[in-house]
Amino acid sequence: MQGNQKQAFDLGMFVGNLALDENGRSDYVSLEGLQEELEECKNDEKLSDILAKGTKLWEHTKGAENNVRQVQLDAIQAAESKLTKFVEDIIVPPGMVDIIVDGEVNEEYLKTLESLSKKLKFAEVDSMVTTSKALKVVQPELERLRQKAVSKVFEFIAQKIHALRKLKTSIQIPQDNILLKYRCLIIFLKEHGMEIYNEVKATYIDTMNKILSAHFRAYIQAMGKLQLDIATSSDLIGVETKSTRLSLGRRESLRNGSAVFALGDRINILKEIDQPALILHTAEVNSERYPYEVLFRSLHKLLMDTAASEYLFCGDFFGEESIFYEIFAGPFAVLDEHFNVVLPNCYDALGLMLMIRIVDQHQMVMFKRKIPCLDSYLDKVNISLWSRLKLVLDMHLNSLRNANVRTLWEDDVHPHYVMWRYAEFVASLVHLNVEYGDGQLDLNFERLQMAIDDLLNKLAKTFTKPKLQTTFLINNYDVMVTVLMKSGTGGGSTMVHFWHLLKSNIPIFVEEMLLEHFNDLIKFVTSRGSEESSSSAENPSATDLEPLAWDFLSRWKAAIELMYEDCITSFSDSLCGRMILNMAYLRLGFYYRRLKVCARRIEGSFNGSFNRVLFPVTYISDEVDKYLKAF
Repeated sequence: MQGNQKQAFDLGMFVGNLALDENGRSDYVSLEGLQEELEECKNDEKLSDILAKGTKLWEHTKGAENNVRQVQLDAIQAAESKLTKFVEDIIVPPGMVDIIVDGEVNEEYLKTLESLSKKLKFAEVDSMVTTSKALKVVQPELERLRQKAVSKVFEFIAQKIHALRKLKTSIQIPQDNILLKYRCLIIFLKEHGMEIYNEVKATYIDTMNKILSAHFRAYIQAMGKLQLDIATSSDLIGVETKSTRLSLGRRESLRNGSAVFALGDRINILKEIDQPALILHTAEVNSERYPYEVLFRSLHKLLMDTAASEYLFCGDFFGEESIFYEIFAGPFAVLDEHFNVVLPNCYDALGLMLMIRIVDQHQMVMFKRKIPCLDSYLDKVNISLWSRLKLVLDMHLNSLRNANVRTLWEDDVHPHYVMWRYAEFVASLVHLNVEYGDGQLDLNFERLQMAIDDLLNKLAKTFTKPKLQTTFLINNYDVMVTVLMKSGTGGGSTMVHFWHLLKSNIPIFVEEMLLEHFNDLIKFVTSRGSEESSSSAENPSATDLEPLAWDFLSRWKAAIELMYEDCITSFSDSLCGRMILNMAYLRLGFYYRRLKVCARRIEGSFNGSFNRVLFPVTYISDEVDKYLKAF
């Protein structure tokens, strides 16, 4: 069967099938227009596929009808489900009304409020709902419930907030155990009552501002009863002892230093950064007193813990960490007021430096906690402390520059009390700065160094003898070097400066001491006793040399003992005295060897009387060792 004939046959069968039902019965069917329809359907892929499979059209039609019926049923089921959910989401059950209006705020109330919130959101968000007639019916009731819930939540939260004012314990406890439990109430207000939420927020800010301000004000007031004053405006490096209230009469007290100039145990406060804040009432009962930096650390430890807790609570409860700054505007003002009184009256440079380091460590603590709420405040305090420290350092500097040499001078070559103050003061500042490498102090150190150098030279010149002047300078330079070495900081450029001055003055003293005992000998060998000199005109005669040799022989042991006693009494530091004595003996040996060189140039001197007078240099070193061991 050719293509066109087969297609016609298939279409004929199709027509025949249309005329028969499933039992083979046939009814009359009009064939008018059939040809046109056949022409339209001959290219239909679906129909061709059905015919190709040999499926009876009435069976296929029945299946299609079943599918349509199932789709209709599914659509009805889906519509019924959506309608049910719509009804559930929008309807206000009587039980909800009773709980919202008359119920206590408890777990059941919170769950009911959550359900009401969902209904309110459903009515607000879904565009189909907002235009529905059903919403218009329930909308008044939903709005009434919203207003009632907002009002009730406000009263409940406000009551809890006001209750904080009556607490005598930590505020953090009710915040964590009570308020945070009702955080969902705040969320409800933010979503469905923003105006009332802002009112609640304002109430909390005002309440906490007053509570914390009063708390810090009371703590600061109690601190004042425990403060141990360290320094006044007259406690400066260059001020004479009689003008100060410091008891510096004995050298031993000078060596130990006072709290104004020597750091001592005060540095231990930097090891107590994380210790709890002081309980001031207990300290007052025990009659304890503290330098201000101890109270400063305690106050800021309390501030850090309180601020961190409040900052985190504001984020957890309100979802707004920024309100912390509104709350703490009051406490910050209280602290500012306190420091505006304390700092202008603080003349304790070491205490100021300790406070700067305390702030440094507190900033690091807050950084590690990842809580930035005190960044600006601590920066401001740090700037204020540095400003005051530099002013106090300038006061110390001016006290040195304007020092009255006549009133400061004492007829004593040992270290001056001004130098003790300076040495311990600078060593303490260096100690507090060494781990930080803060260059802000470098210029201050340099200026103080120049001022103390100038003052020491002026004081030294008041001694009439050059040897006493040199002794005085050596003792004072040695104090600076010794104190810096004991501080364990290395001393930096300050150490280098004074070590150089010490080394350059020791040879001067040694020469002056030797001239006291061996003046003629030193002048002779210096002017005529050169080992390189060989001309006969420069060679000494026996007449010149013999008196010097006999004089040395008769006095050298006694002179060594006198030099030993001189070093013992002149130098406070035994190491420095021993070093000077040893240098003096070495120098004496040098001059004696020069004397022997001169003696060799005199013909026959070692065969004559000089042989009995001049002895080996080792005799001197053996004698010296006795005193060096005893030093």
